[in-house]
Amino acid sequence: MNTSDNNSLDNPIQHQTYLALPDGLYSEVPPVRVEQPSLLVLNHDLLTRYGLSTDWFESADGINFLAGNHDYAEQHPMAMGYAGHQFGHYSPQLGDGRAHMLGQLKTNNDQFIDVQLKGSGRTPYSRGGDGRATLGAVIREYLISEAMAGLKIPTTRTLAMMATGDKVMRDYQMVPGAIQVRTATSHIRVGSFQYAYAKLGASGVKALADFLITHHYPDVSEHEVSDNKNKYVALFEAICVRQANLIAQWMLVGFIHGVMNTDNMSLVGESIDFGPCAFMDEFKANKVFSSIDRESRYAWDQQANIGYWNLQRLAETFLPLFDDKFNEDSDKSIEMAQAPLSVYVTVFQQAFQDGLKQKLGVTASTQDADDFINEALPTVAGESMDFTQFFDALTRVAQGDESETQLLSLFSNQEKGEQWIARWHSVRDLSSESVKAMRAANPALIARNHQVEQAIEDAMERDDFALFHRLSQALKNPYSVSGDNRDLQAAPMPEQRVLRTFCGT
Repeated sequence: MNTSDNNSLDNPIQHQTYLALPDGLYSEVPPVRVEQPSLLVLNHDLLTRYGLSTDWFESADGINFLAGNHDYAEQHPMAMGYAGHQFGHYSPQLGDGRAHMLGQLKTNNDQFIDVQLKGSGRTPYSRGGDGRATLGAVIREYLISEAMAGLKIPTTRTLAMMATGDKVMRDYQMVPGAIQVRTATSHIRVGSFQYAYAKLGASGVKALADFLITHHYPDVSEHEVSDNKNKYVALFEAICVRQANLIAQWMLVGFIHGVMNTDNMSLVGESIDFGPCAFMDEFKANKVFSSIDRESRYAWDQQANIGYWNLQRLAETFLPLFDDKFNEDSDKSIEMAQAPLSVYVTVFQQAFQDGLKQKLGVTASTQDADDFINEALPTVAGESMDFTQFFDALTRVAQGDESETQLLSLFSNQEKGEQWIARWHSVRDLSSESVKAMRAANPALIARNHQVEQAIEDAMERDDFALFHRLSQALKNPYSVSGDNRDLQAAPMPEQRVLRTFCGT
């Protein structure tokens, strides 16, 4: 079937590549039917990117298919099994407790994209949960994933939001239920390998690793041929590089994932599972929003360390593949794992430092410039400045769009502010290329927590999606804000501040 035929009403989701994996890594199970499915939002821009028409997705057949009201005889929908360390504690079986992998759609550049339903009913991995999602949780993931995409950070996306017509019990009250139609390059996680290792041993890990190489890391096999390198070491290193770059990108825009458990870490370097995540308002390096992160394990400044820790857990499953004699002597395999982990550290440090220099418009490598860069974030923290507003104001000064007055107003100590700005001018690159790079690194708009919460409240309590639509449209291009969206740049008033975020499951 030609899925790029924009006039076709055929179902474009006609593949299920995960069937190539060993049976023990998934359970075939159809979504659970709902009473009155309806299409709340269809992501037209995402479909355009994939080269697909909206026709089938807006048809009765498409809506029923995406809501769980279909026989699925040919699609083989499944729930994926995975384990995971949750806040450092190992759980041997987690898995998709409220999600169903429908399969893959083929884009106009011959890429296969996962299509998964979240909130589509119970599965063998539900562990007592109802398998459903609230409208609020789906809205949050839609807005955060659109914000990520607008910031050019690799991410899963929301293709559609479906209303189920059913109510869901949460916090002792009945609230509207919904289904998220999520797309991703892959849904394989660190926890997938932990599960494969526990259930099937080295053979399961090998099958999963070979699947990743075939579908998502084709350069690894070529690397093996050219460098005579163990391809599984090469795969592990490639995963480390992608993860290091991803976390650096998060941190450079003040993003805090909130639940970096090993089952929430994609192995293709995409942001996945937006639960109690948040973008910082005022900058604090140890900032935490998640209500369940009581020990600050996943604070902003801990994310790179946790990425490393998660990759160590992944390495433990890879060890039998690194050396044929692992069962007799594990030392060599452990030694082989160290080099990719060291690469992770180097790549993250370089990506974060380069990104910070780009945000500040500093390209010089002098001691004075290096000292200035290293002191920049402590300065922002010491002044309790809004992270996004500060770098946006800095960029507008560099662009010549406004005077230094607004930038200076962000400092509580005006004399200190004048000194800092003067020092910045002394080390910054005045070239147009550097100024352009600053804007590319400094969004004017983020998904503000209080605005996301307000959009959820409006939709859940008043069936009002006006703010949701404004945000989802504005976040597509966070570097340029139209006049009628200036209010979306505002930091929260004291009474609007969101101090805790919740998973919403």
